[in-house]
Amino acid sequence: MDRPDSPTAAPSVERLASVFRVYQVRRDGDRLLYVGDPRIQPEAVERQLWEPFHEAGYEISLEREYRPTDETAIPTHGWVLVARPYSIGVDGIPWTNILLGLLTVASTLLVGAVQWYNVDIASDPLGIFRAWPFVAAVLGVLAIHELGHYAASRYHGVDASLPYFIPFPTLIGTMGAVIRMKGRIPDRKALFDIGASGPLAGLVATVVVSAIGLQLDPVVTQEAMAANPDAPYVDFHNPLLLELIAFATGTLETLRTQPLHPVVFGGWVGMFITFLNLLPVGQLDGGHIVRALYGKRQETIAAAVPAALFALAGYLYFLQDVTNAVGIWVMWGVLATGLAYAGPADPIRDSPLDTKRTVLGIFTFVLGILCFTPVPFELVT
Repeated sequence: MDRPDSPTAAPSVERLASVFRVYQVRRDGDRLLYVGDPRIQPEAVERQLWEPFHEAGYEISLEREYRPTDETAIPTHGWVLVARPYSIGVDGIPWTNILLGLLTVASTLLVGAVQWYNVDIASDPLGIFRAWPFVAAVLGVLAIHELGHYAASRYHGVDASLPYFIPFPTLIGTMGAVIRMKGRIPDRKALFDIGASGPLAGLVATVVVSAIGLQLDPVVTQEAMAANPDAPYVDFHNPLLLELIAFATGTLETLRTQPLHPVVFGGWVGMFITFLNLLPVGQLDGGHIVRALYGKRQETIAAAVPAALFALAGYLYFLQDVTNAVGIWVMWGVLATGLAYAGPADPIRDSPLDTKRTVLGIFTFVLGILCFTPVPFELVT
């Protein structure tokens, strides 16, 4: 179905009459405001009217109280059906995305140069650019993950932003990237495609980056660390997927016993982020997929996720005497609790998925399990 780039004539009042009794139609900037009363259950109004408005270039929301953006006088009581124009393209130059992207490149270069390439920035400021393979690996995996979501959103006509990168001088120089979903999701098929496209695209990039990195020679700083075992360092534990990639490329012994090129860490980041995103809770990718697969039963599954993460933290702390990873799973247990409380995405139409997508969804979670390691990393002193 073709979708317009700009709003056309909105559905007539008569078209709404069987669902929503309209008393008055007003404008608030570029929005159309239908003041009236629902003729059916309020939660069903949007589902009934979404398609004709969407075809005309509008997203709709039914609000009990509406606060106008200009001087339009709208009653603070009663129902208002708000129709705002949408666009699935990019309006103008996305300066915010560009600025955040450049800042993230800078922060990842800085962390990569200091942490992984042993560059003394004060004496050799241009040496920071030696970390470009690390930056390309980490940000490439993150970008392809988010662009997978963006492409699926565009395909299904859902209004979504370009990726926003989050600069932060952590162990990898960034807190990741996100896209902002601004439109309603039409059905469970679209919800599944949008949810699964990011992890699957990101894993393809992860496999490529990991395979390339395993063929590269380690950089000097890694060799220096290996030569000085008394120096504190971060020990990254390998998920099963990385071991399988190393086995397939004939580098398993290198992975387990030798210093590695920082590009391999880009693949490790992709696997760790994929696992976290596939937690079946709220509006994470895993939450989208499970909501598409199992409908409202997703909320029951999501309620068990925080308990599982807290249990993992307790197991590591009390039975395995591991402390470094405990904070990670406690933090994600708290986040998962909030995400479960907020609830999943709710598509307009709730018809079941086809068999092909059901099988693909199960396969995606299997890949996610291969990306899991109970102790992602340890600080060794």
